[in-house]
Amino acid sequence: MSTLSVSRVFLISAATALVACHRQANTTDDHVTHMAAGDVASPATSSSRAPGSDALPPSNGAAQARLAASPRHSEWVKVAWEPGSPDSLMAWVVYPTTSNAKTPVVVVVHEIFGLSTWVRSVADQAAADGFIAIAPDLVSRVRGGPTTVELSGDSARKLITGVNSAERNRGILAVARYAMAQPSAAPRYAVIGYCWGGATVFMHAVDGGAPGFAGGVAYYGLPYMNGAVPNADSLAKIARPVMLLNGSKDARIAAAMPALDSVMRALGKNYVARNYEGAVHGFLRAQDDPKAQRDPAEEQANLAAARDAWPRTIEFLRRQLGAR
Repeated sequence: MSTLSVSRVFLISAATALVACHRQANTTDDHVTHMAAGDVASPATSSSRAPGSDALPPSNGAAQARLAASPRHSEWVKVAWEPGSPDSLMAWVVYPTTSNAKTPVVVVVHEIFGLSTWVRSVADQAAADGFIAIAPDLVSRVRGGPTTVELSGDSARKLITGVNSAERNRGILAVARYAMAQPSAAPRYAVIGYCWGGATVFMHAVDGGAPGFAGGVAYYGLPYMNGAVPNADSLAKIARPVMLLNGSKDARIAAAMPALDSVMRALGKNYVARNYEGAVHGFLRAQDDPKAQRDPAEEQANLAAARDAWPRTIEFLRRQLGAR
């Protein structure tokens, strides 16, 4: 059997698994669990760890304090959707403290809850690790235009259904080009994303990105295209390395990972994945923040996953972007 035939067999198997998982998501919404894990704790009671410890992004509960204490220069910017366009989207950009003349760019794509304080704190940590980090508000158009006002999770979820894959890619391209055009930037970028943003990473990899695109890291997101599984031709377009990081308690994504791994291997793609035992969907946001109903084992599993996943992410980014 030819390589192409083997690839198509694997793709059929993967499509079956992914569609089944997508249907399951209609009855078991991992995003609801994600929001519950990340939003119930207050900063005062969220974690025993000091902001900035472990060289990780903060948990949801510690994000506001992390941003307030950050020594890095950050700012809101309006970026044209396309060169010459009068319409713009809002983005949060953070610059590292570095002696390097040129620094590569990392685009941080938000969850289904929109551009939150927590996502901005992830961008801050990416800058702490040596990158120019920019986080676009991909809900800018459907919410009526660019603004620094943070949406509630529920409001963002209602609006985000109006943002299709083409618009996600337009937004990433816009902010990547903006950031790479800065005097201190190198002409290279990678994308990391969470939940809805994780799926967006795959979309951008299929799209091919702009010149300088070096790869992406998807946290708990599958390669859906406007709700459908990409076909063989779509997945074959991925030309840059991709990594998927998930928590095993996200059964929808965990069930699809073996088939997706087979697909990517059969197509000869540079792809790795890791499924963290006992961690939930949204583990990087949740970490060991206490929930209303405490589950110490789950909290520790989330924190252990974060402690492994973030260094893997930074290693991936440095390797792909040629950063020190």
